[in-house]
Amino acid sequence: MRVAIIADTHMPRGSRRLPDACVEELRAADAIVHAGDFTGPEALGEVEALAAADGRERPLIAVHGNVDVPEIVRRLPERTEVELAGATIGVIHDAGVRLGRLKRMRLEFPDADAVVFGHSHTPLHESEGAFQIFNPGSPTERRRAPSRSMGIALVEGGRISFEHVLFD
Repeated sequence: MRVAIIADTHMPRGSRRLPDACVEELRAADAIVHAGDFTGPEALGEVEALAAADGRERPLIAVHGNVDVPEIVRRLPERTEVELAGATIGVIHDAGVRLGRLKRMRLEFPDADAVVFGHSHTPLHESEGAFQIFNPGSPTERRRAPSRSMGIALVEGGRISFEHVLFD
C-alpha cells in the first residue's frame, strides 16, 4: 500500500497551492494522511476531492492542527490511529519539542508502529527498534527547511518504510 503524507498546507493564503508533483503523488496513493494545519475549509475540501479522485475513494486520515479554523477543529480529531496493510500508524499535529520526542510518541501511541506528525514544517524521520516517527515537512511553506516536501510510506505485511519527496 502506498500512502501519501502531507501536513502544514496552510491554505488558502495568497497564491499558495499544492505543487503539481504533490497532487500527482496524492492521486497515485492508496491512502492519504494529512497531519494538520489545513488552515481553511477550502484546503480540507481540496484534499478530500483528491482522496476521491478517479472514483478510487482513498481513505483520508487527518487531524486538525493549531491554526485550523473552528470548522476543521470540529470535523477532525486532535489525534488518531489507523491500521493500514497490517501496520498501525498514529497521527498527531504537534509532537512537541525535539528533545525526547521519539520516546514521548512511543508512550503516547503504545500500539503504533509509527507516528506521523507535522507542525515544524521540517522533514524528519527517526526510529528506535521497529518504532518510527515521521514528519513530511510542508508542500507549501518550507520555513527553515531546505525545500518544500511531503512524504510517502510504503506499507506491506505490517512493515512501514518512509521517504521524503522534495519540491523546489
